[in-house]
Amino acid sequence: MSILSVRAVARRFGDTLALQSTDLQVAENDFIAILGPSGCGKSTLLRIVAGLDSPSAGEVLLDGRRIAGPGADRGMVFQSYTLFPWLNVLDNVCFGLRERGLPREQQLETARAFIAKVGLRGFEQHYPKQLSGGMQQRTALARALANGPRMLLMDEPFGALDHQTRELMQELLLGIWEAERKTVLFVTHDIDEAVFVGSRVVVMSARPGRIKLDRAVELPHPRHYSVKTAPEFTRLKAELTEAVREEVRAAAAAEV
Repeated sequence: MSILSVRAVARRFGDTLALQSTDLQVAENDFIAILGPSGCGKSTLLRIVAGLDSPSAGEVLLDGRRIAGPGADRGMVFQSYTLFPWLNVLDNVCFGLRERGLPREQQLETARAFIAKVGLRGFEQHYPKQLSGGMQQRTALARALANGPRMLLMDEPFGALDHQTRELMQELLLGIWEAERKTVLFVTHDIDEAVFVGSRVVVMSARPGRIKLDRAVELPHPRHYSVKTAPEFTRLKAELTEAVREEVRAAAAAEV
């Protein structure tokens, strides 16, 4: 049963059609990774689901209700860490809970639980400038999860991290998803990352974007990094690589 329905959503910026009529059904507990060439509308679609942008046509429904703006039912994690530099880790994670008016003791109990889940116990009093990039993104993830969102929306959340830290964050996120079973939309340029974390991978076409391919990832859980050498992983990666390359070539040809 779908909890999110994207119905004939399009987005135009002036004379430029960035996203053509797009449909997507997202089921409870789906982890959908979205791939595609730069400028294909991946982040535009995510921002529309987040309520940070409005479609030029169509609608998005969450649990049958039309999305008309941001809401606590959708937690957003960006590539940039978007932490408040004047707040420590604990108060950054408490921020959404405080805005909702929860008692301080409840804020602290919830925040500490999610700080522990992302492996930052002992860093509650540290400020963002005292943390590595990976630790800052762990804090941003804990903040999003602490608010108890219906969905987690992630826009290239590990794109600014070095390779080793990125792989560790993929494993951390997947472990949390396997435990929490949140519904996730995850935008990435990295095909390995998409196959590793996703339960479905969606490939978008060159601008104006549309969904070109939608593939289930039939890999077992819990999913260990060694799965990246499995034949099914390699086969699906090859198919997705070819699909994305076709769209990258189409985008390059359109610019000539």
